[in-house]
Amino acid sequence: MRALVLVVTAITTAGATGQAPIAFTLNPSCPPGFEKTNAGVCELRTLYQFYDSLKNRGLGGTRTALPPHRDGFTPQQIDLGRYLFFDPVLSDDGTLSCASCHDPARGLSDGRPRSIGIHGEDAGRAAPTLWNVGFLKRFFWDARADSLEAQAAGPLYSPREMGNAPARLLASLNGNATYRRLFEEAFASGSSPITETQVYTALAAFETSLISLNSRYDRYVHGYDAALSQREIEGLNVFRSFVARCSECHTPPLFTNEQIAVIGMPEPAGRSFDVGVEAILNNPKLKGGFKVPTLRNITRSAPYSHSGAFTDLRSAVEFYNKGRGNAVPKDMHLYLHWHISDPKLTDAEVDRIVDFLGALTDETFLPQTPARVPSGLAPTKRGD
Repeated sequence: MRALVLVVTAITTAGATGQAPIAFTLNPSCPPGFEKTNAGVCELRTLYQFYDSLKNRGLGGTRTALPPHRDGFTPQQIDLGRYLFFDPVLSDDGTLSCASCHDPARGLSDGRPRSIGIHGEDAGRAAPTLWNVGFLKRFFWDARADSLEAQAAGPLYSPREMGNAPARLLASLNGNATYRRLFEEAFASGSSPITETQVYTALAAFETSLISLNSRYDRYVHGYDAALSQREIEGLNVFRSFVARCSECHTPPLFTNEQIAVIGMPEPAGRSFDVGVEAILNNPKLKGGFKVPTLRNITRSAPYSHSGAFTDLRSAVEFYNKGRGNAVPKDMHLYLHWHISDPKLTDAEVDRIVDFLGALTDETFLPQTPARVPSGLAPTKRGD
């Protein structure tokens, strides 16, 4: 494993403004958790790859293999994606970066009930975390994208998010000599202009490096029994039980099964009902359906749900304990997911689930925010 190193260095000769110009280079080493192969690409390494899911079919089984992970990107493509991710040049007016809504300091979310886009626009839904997205096959709350590359185009060009357009985006990047050089290095493209495909590939490469699989829960799974407290073990047992049934949708080790579930999640006061996947697939049976989110680093990404309906984790857990359809509007019929039941957990059992969820926190491989980005704009998250 190789530690992520800072790859921005300053040239000592002063420029015309009296400030030292910056020479940007791309990290030739793979991110932590990845190994550079003889082919020069980065492949994920994790203890979960030694487990065989066919031998662990029990509900919420712990030593369960992970699904396939996207990797095989070069270190340079990953590091170029890191610069792009933090660079506001990707937005129309240079005020927003991808990290504005997926902030490393906020669980790769943004701490808002719903994200705020360009010119203060309400983006409509909460920003989902990006931890472990390299394992996923569906993206966005309504699962409308089937790849990280397809997902990237959504916020880039949405008038409610980053508000850019393909021609403007490419003009900004191709008009920047540093970005042209970095893209040439990452894609061995010679002097060819930067393309949309390359932008999406670089962002996807970086996002596949956002791995969180080293929590105390994971250490417990791998054989260190003392990694969890007694209360957390009790919470894990409730979480996996046929009464609470949490793990039927939030299935270890990713703590999502990636399915669409209609659970009757409430909307904040004053907001109309969000039909979710129904609008994408035109299927009334999926009214109010959303992709099951991961619970990894869940303590870091409040508020919760697609619309930020719950400000704290206990309130979110308690919602499921109140019984099927407890928040469905009285004049509306939803085809609620059959896993949603009426568990009648005690207050102590709810508390133990919350305790256990805290054991899923792992930000060991938190990405490093670059000190500077090639556009010269500030790479930090926009202030609240």
